[in-house]
Amino acid sequence: MSESVHSLKNDFLEIQVNEFGAELISILNVKNQKQYLWNADPAYWKRNSPILFPIVGSLKNRTYTYQEKTYTLPQHGFARDMVFTVKEKTASQIWLSLQETEETLKVYPFRFRLEIGYELVNNKIRVMWKVTNSNTSTLYFSIGGHPGFLCPIDENFRQEDYYFLFDTKEPLHYLQVDDSCGLVVKKSFEEQAVLSTEQGLVQIDNHMFDHDALIIEHDQCHSVALLTPDKKPYVTVTFDAPLFGLWSPSMKQAPFVCIEPWYGRCDSTGFNGNLEDREWGNSLEAGTQFETSYCIEIEGDCETQNRY
Repeated sequence: MSESVHSLKNDFLEIQVNEFGAELISILNVKNQKQYLWNADPAYWKRNSPILFPIVGSLKNRTYTYQEKTYTLPQHGFARDMVFTVKEKTASQIWLSLQETEETLKVYPFRFRLEIGYELVNNKIRVMWKVTNSNTSTLYFSIGGHPGFLCPIDENFRQEDYYFLFDTKEPLHYLQVDDSCGLVVKKSFEEQAVLSTEQGLVQIDNHMFDHDALIIEHDQCHSVALLTPDKKPYVTVTFDAPLFGLWSPSMKQAPFVCIEPWYGRCDSTGFNGNLEDREWGNSLEAGTQFETSYCIEIEGDCETQNRY
């Protein structure tokens, strides 16, 4: 194992975290040696579980405006392609940190500290985010997760044999991006496409991701499980984020699905370009901190299991 990759292990799980991008790159079941996280095969997608910061998604025209100056940022920002510093590591927890550099200030004129933590608690991984404003003025940012989970988890089945289970019995309204520009086509809640569920259960369709991610806003759901063909949860992602994405590479039949808690998303086609006006964006006053987390549970005794 590379010196830049760190391992945490307990009686249930062993995870690996890379200093590059502070990215979770492996989730291994200790008892059966089964892997749950996507392996970053570049034939489909070269990442495992990137951190999206200081933006989530794409900018309109790949630019934004702040204090009448225009800046360019790549999709999902720069944190996923930077080396973090390990600040703390124990038997069950690791924290990694990133601060602004001369290069980041050229494209994102803010001083910040981004801290990413991972904690093992039995069969759960707690993913923790802290953003600190080191400026004397307001910090504007978005942050999101992008973990990819193997689906199918058993090579004897196809992805379309699997299911999503949501913690709501209501149909889910969702947005999608425009194929030509990668931006959200903004619609009212009533006009959005609808993902119908059967008591929260949806079978994955072979064409579900033909038009990129499903973007589900407005706190419609806070737990998403992947279920095997016999409807048993093997990964459950629980979060407080107000929106999330579901994604697998379009038209590729890729053997994984991403469940992505977001505090922010890509711009809409009608966006005005000002950073402080980005939909679902966040602001921090000088010297303050944003702190949140989400949980990945592996084949646990989830509440969802009791429903079938």
